Formats: sequence, structure tokens, C-alpha cells
Amino acid sequence: MLLETDTTLLEPGWRESAHDVGDVLLHVVEAGDPGDPVVVLLHGFPEFWWGWRHQMTALAEAGHHVVVPDLRGHNLSDAPSGVANYHLDVLVRDVVGLVAGLGADQVDLVGHDWGAMVGWRFAAQHPERLRRLVALAGPHPDLLLRSALSSPLQLVRSSYAGLFQLPWLPESVLRAAGFALLRRTLRSTSAPGTFSDADLDRHAEAWSRPGSLTAMLDYYRALRLPRASLAAVRVTAPTLVLWGENDVFLDTGVGEATLVQCTDARLVVLDGATHWLHHEQPERVNGELLAFLTG
Repeated sequence: MLLETDTTLLEPGWRESAHDVGDVLLHVVEAGDPGDPVVVLLHGFPEFWWGWRHQMTALAEAGHHVVVPDLRGHNLSDAPSGVANYHLDVLVRDVVGLVAGLGADQVDLVGHDWGAMVGWRFAAQHPERLRRLVALAGPHPDLLLRSALSSPLQLVRSSYAGLFQLPWLPESVLRAAGFALLRRTLRSTSAPGTFSDADLDRHAEAWSRPGSLTAMLDYYRALRLPRASLAAVRVTAPTLVLWGENDVFLDTGVGEATLVQCTDARLVVLDGATHWLHHEQPERVNGELLAFLTG
């Protein structure tokens, strides 16, 4: 079992557990009746399970068993060393192991940022396990490079991923002055008031756990590792793509491009929202999720 917990962050009805998914233990927070249909929420960079706190109770009250892991390398989940441990297919395998451990034949997947990229890959590799997919501000991984190369604007917006390929330097820069750059980035790329000082302190606590910062960057470094392209594989599960109109990292065209990968998909662009749309407009996002997942 995990030695530490996030008990102080739990709301009434939420519970913690540790799930052995093969080669790592994932820290998981759950809400809702375990007998209800399972919806798995996958966070992105540089967050952890708590990024979904505005969605968890709403989904549980609507009749879902809500399962929210810290992805490997983040917060209280294991953070094995080595770039290969953060290959996209390894991340997908973690989700498969989590779903199997829950005893669920099929699940709904909701992912933001990196969580959405894992969701796209899961949908292509394991369509029999997926009921519905929701991608928030998260590109299809096999389309991202193509989008960057075809759009100078997107290439500039994605340039930070290139900087993350360097060894040790990104860790030093991001860790400096109490993670000042990461704190400033979250603030400057979101609507005013989205992340409070207390929110950023809690994120910094997660970033400071042994091995976590390097693991988080290794997600990007692992993108250079060979993987089978699934660009020709259509996502057959009903899919909802949510995008922020003012996302500074990902152009809306990237969201539009994902629709061609699906047989049944819809894009909703939220006016005034940024990359952090589920924090900024939780009622709107929750309404879209509930209508799609329970409709």
C-alpha cells in the first residue's frame, strides 16, 4: 500500500485506494457507488488527481462510479526512473490494468491534456473496453506532430515540448525558486483567479515528491521513442471533444483535426476558456459531460 495519502483533500463521499496495475502502484481517488457505470478521469501536465475536483461529485451524484488516478510519476503514484517507463503504450497499459482491477468490462474515459492523449491511444487500441470518450484540450498523439508542422502558430505553441527534451536543465529551471516558473505558467495561461496561492502550493507539494518532476518531463521525452502509428485507426466509441477558445498551447484547429479520427464525434469550443477549461468553467464543462455520458 502507499505510505502517504491525500486525506486533507478528500471531500465527503470520496475515498482513496492503491491499485497495482502491473509494474507500478497508482494512487486513486474514487467517488460514487462501485456498482454504477465506471468513468475514469485522467489528468494532464502538470496536475494530479485533484485537477478533477470540480467534476467528481457532480458525476457521482449523476450515477457514475468516478475513478481518478494519479498517473504514474505524478503525486502519490509510483515514479519509476527511465524515459521508456513513460511511453504512451505503457501509460495506456496502466489504464487497462486499472480498469481490469475494477472488474469493469467497459468504461467511459475523460482526459485532459496528457490524459486525453492517453485516452485517444486507449480508444484506438482497446475499443472493446470503451463506452465513450471525452477529450479536453488534448490532441490525438498521432496528429499533433502533423498539426505542428503544418501550422507555424502551433509549432510555436508546442515549442516548450522541444525544450523538455534536454537532460537535467528543464528540471533545474522548473524547480528553481519553489517552482516559480510552473506557478507563473499556470497563472499566466489561465483566466484570472483560476489558481489560488493555496492551489499552487498544493501542486508544488506534488511536484516536489521524489522523482516526480523528472517523471513528468519524461512523458514528453518518451514521445521521441518509436511507437506504432494509429492514425489510420478510427475511434468508434462516441466521442466529445472540448476545447478552450483561448488555449495558448493548442490551436482550435488541432481540436477540429481530431474529429477525422472518429466515426461519431462532436467538438464544443468554450467561449472565453483557456487550456484549463474544467477549472475555469466547471458548471459548463460538467453540463457537457453529464449530457454526453448520461444521455
